Amino acid sequence: MKSSKPLVKKPLTQINTPQPCPCESGKPYSTCCQPYHQGLAAPTAQALMRSRYTAFALGLESYLLDTWHPDTRPTALNLADDPPTKWLGLQVKHSATIEPTKATVEFVARYKIAGKAYRLHELSQFEHIDGRWYYLTGEFNG
Repeated sequence: MKSSKPLVKKPLTQINTPQPCPCESGKPYSTCCQPYHQGLAAPTAQALMRSRYTAFALGLESYLLDTWHPDTRPTALNLADDPPTKWLGLQVKHSATIEPTKATVEFVARYKIAGKAYRLHELSQFEHIDGRWYYLTGEFNG
């Protein structure tokens, strides 16, 4: 297995702290996903998945790459490419820890590209390595 690179810790200014978190947890961004974006390890696969959804919504490519499993991590995501994606909402359908180092999260994410609406329904696989959860891969559902 390739070694994982450390998370980059930097302050975020994209959202005012009293704003609700884009992951739709019902919590403010400042107490939900922001601490993970600033370097705190997500305690569960579901927390990591929610923080990754929020990172997509905020365009935090380095966070997404840093939390991607080193065996399946792409070299770049090119989130700034046109046309931009507008993330609209997240629904977690199911989350399960299979064993101490493996977990799954099923979710539906809604988004728009160039005014056209889409749904991403995925069953994601996560692995826990050296005290951190990483996104491994996902299976897309209809």
